[in-house]
Amino acid sequence: MSDLHFKHWPKYAQRDITLPNTSLWVNLEVSVMRYAHRPCLYFYDSDPIRFADFRRDAERLAGFLQQECGVRRGDRVALYMHNSPQFLIAYYAILRADAMVVPLNPMLLGAEVEKIVADSEARVAVVPQDLFQHVEPLIGKALQQVIVACYSDYLSPHTDLELPEMVLAPRQALGAAGVTLWNEVLERGISPGPHLATPDDLCVMPYTSGTTGQPKGCVHTHRSVMHTTVGTVQWHRYHQDDRVLGALPMFHVTGMQNSVNQQIYSGNAVVVVQRWNRDLVAALIHKLRVTRFPAVPTMVVDLLASPTLDRYDLSSLKGIGGGGAPMPEAIADKIKQLWNLEFAEGYGLSETMAPTHINPEQNIKRQCLGIPIYNTDSRVVDPTTFQELPPGEVGEIITHGPQVFQGYWKNPQATDEAFVEVDGKRFLRTGDLARIDEDGYFFFVDRIKRMINAAGFKVWPAEVESMLYAHPAVQEAAVISSKDPRRGESVKAVIVLKPAARGNTTAEQIVEWAREHMAAYKVPRMVEFVESVPKSMTGKILWRALQEREDRSHA
Repeated sequence: MSDLHFKHWPKYAQRDITLPNTSLWVNLEVSVMRYAHRPCLYFYDSDPIRFADFRRDAERLAGFLQQECGVRRGDRVALYMHNSPQFLIAYYAILRADAMVVPLNPMLLGAEVEKIVADSEARVAVVPQDLFQHVEPLIGKALQQVIVACYSDYLSPHTDLELPEMVLAPRQALGAAGVTLWNEVLERGISPGPHLATPDDLCVMPYTSGTTGQPKGCVHTHRSVMHTTVGTVQWHRYHQDDRVLGALPMFHVTGMQNSVNQQIYSGNAVVVVQRWNRDLVAALIHKLRVTRFPAVPTMVVDLLASPTLDRYDLSSLKGIGGGGAPMPEAIADKIKQLWNLEFAEGYGLSETMAPTHINPEQNIKRQCLGIPIYNTDSRVVDPTTFQELPPGEVGEIITHGPQVFQGYWKNPQATDEAFVEVDGKRFLRTGDLARIDEDGYFFFVDRIKRMINAAGFKVWPAEVESMLYAHPAVQEAAVISSKDPRRGESVKAVIVLKPAARGNTTAEQIVEWAREHMAAYKVPRMVEFVESVPKSMTGKILWRALQEREDRSHA
């Protein structure tokens, strides 16, 4: 293990941290004891939900899960929802019921949702009314009970902001067997049993995909989630008077940690934004004096491009950072010029519950993953021999630390392939190529795995190809990435049409069909029709040749 980075270690921080020997739920209990009547969250600029009220609603929902839905210790409960007060409350209610949160991307559609529900064996789901249509066919089959929330239940009438229609929509009357409305659950006022979960109990299972394109559940315990919860709070020196923007998607580990768990632990307030809107975000930072802005670069690029940005006072910001893609140098310069801040980049995976690396605040390097955080041994190694490489040489990042997941749910083969033993330690193979510099900072180079990063969303070509093959006109499909100045990368489909479809099928028709069958971020932005695709002698499509041709066209 290289120790070069320790000369840049934050002077206020120990190299290792001692974690609370409790579940995540206890973090909420502690904050309620300390700050019962202080704001826990704001939903846009509505009246705040205070810590005591947050715990009350979470316990009532937990009681319903246990007493009416039969949820037991270790059971999985699906949470399929946009950013909202109900997302945070349901997340902690599931933990209070000693169950495991299965967060689903709200952009997924029916078949995609069904696949994860079936794989996780979740029998209960918490959903908003706008997504109910995608789980309704599963009731009485994979799902036994569904709790349906209405976002506007937590809005105050005094807001003067132009909120999304989905947020403003009034509560719908949904009456069916196995369906209970959120407000009815709370009105029942059922108390849960004793909280039994320990640090080694199941906590949360975000889904990711490998090169096969099949979603895999990343099994995290309370202990692994606690590490990046506590570690990031201490690294960035959050405190109870901070107000943190909650605009990152909370179903994803970056938003989940930065906008949910870290704030519950530190006792500060999160300003919840259902989905990104630069003008709403600027207005909220101005109005509520937001101090911290966890973000991906595309958010910041969009915000700084707003023609109305100068209407808002954003001087309350004292911290901004995130990951997902390198921050462009010109944008980093503008952040420094406007707010006298450096964008602190970090690096992590669903398998590590977000960060394994963060830039130290006193010495941030741009377009850099940072250095390994507390208790974390990360190395750049030869991908074949796993020998650690010297500074400047490119190899695979492998990571060992308390935040590393237990393995993939019900997939021992994938779990075995994900780990390697080095020097008697079990390291996660990230599949990412990097180099370290003379100071021990990690710099991303490329991916070993085949993956497209579209504005921070991971798109797995094999999964998109598999869905495209369901189109009646598609004979063969290869999905590659195309450079995009705003999104970083976009999805491109190279398609061979069936003979009968040639001449009467358009690229627009393929794209429109894809919009109806897959999440929006997976939909190809470009479709190219070709007579044939290059193949190996074994018949495999040589996608890399297509990718290299695409890259040359942009170069």
